[in-house]
Amino acid sequence: MKKIMFLTLCLLCGALAMPVHAQKKGKKSNLTTPVTLSTRADSVSYASAKLFHRGLNDYLKQNFDIEETDMADFLKGFDAFMQNREARSQRAYMAGQHVADMLLRRMKPNVQTDFEPRHITIDDELFIRGFRDVLSKGEGPLTPEEAEAYMATISKEYEAAQQKDNIRKGQEFLAENAKKEGVVTTASGLQYRILREGNGPIPKVTDEVTVKYEGKLIDGTIFDSSYSRNPDTNVFRADRLIKGWTEALCLMPVGSKWELYIPQELAYGERQAGKIPPYSTLIFTLELEDVEGEAAAPATTEKPAGGKLPPNARINPATGAPTMGPAIHPRPAKK
Repeated sequence: MKKIMFLTLCLLCGALAMPVHAQKKGKKSNLTTPVTLSTRADSVSYASAKLFHRGLNDYLKQNFDIEETDMADFLKGFDAFMQNREARSQRAYMAGQHVADMLLRRMKPNVQTDFEPRHITIDDELFIRGFRDVLSKGEGPLTPEEAEAYMATISKEYEAAQQKDNIRKGQEFLAENAKKEGVVTTASGLQYRILREGNGPIPKVTDEVTVKYEGKLIDGTIFDSSYSRNPDTNVFRADRLIKGWTEALCLMPVGSKWELYIPQELAYGERQAGKIPPYSTLIFTLELEDVEGEAAAPATTEKPAGGKLPPNARINPATGAPTMGPAIHPRPAKK
């Protein structure tokens, strides 16, 4: 049955691209007279075609929004094509109808979805005219080259505005977040809150760490989480992560669970990273499970004063200032 459905879809989809030829030149089919099956070939021809209806109703519904109640009109179009199937004009006419339907039910809604965040409504008639004028080589207010340049310009303008908005929202979020009880702000602008204090060693930048984590945008959208995988831990080298992670890991004793608030300049900056838009401030829940290295520093008991981390505790004294590696997602860099 799956094979029959596949063949049906191939035939339907191929109708626009492949020439159609009559079985016998000049023979017109009478599609409404009674059928007589005189030979085995007649019976095979008729019976095999009867099988191709399987899956057709689903195909018509999915691709054309046609119900079984529309079958009479569907058959009118089917019969009209079969009666004149050798004519190239017939295939061109049918292709025009198919593309027009696709333009309105697929292309235009996709464009509208892209522009909804910009509060722009796509006008049906102008959209149709723009498409048609290209095909007919008709004159219009914009040439294809001018249209392409215009769309590129507004796309860049929108991206710039969106990025500026992301920076502003991130700065406002961090400013308010810094006022909350338990939130510590380091000299770099990284913020963190201790959810669980650990008492194990503190990693150096060259150590490999075993962690659990979950990453969110400031609107609460989760873009990655080790908790959703099995195993739920990951192993990274501390200096091959985004700068905010590297700094935090060089302050965290093993056993700690912190919430990190990472400014965009300590995260991905202007780069798009998967589901993370450019210039995004990020929130991470980070648990440090273990550390492997030559000699991790012991945990410090010194507490931050006045909501700011003391300079001598911002970076592990045993290693000095960390060497920041390439800013990548909290996963190991590909070697």
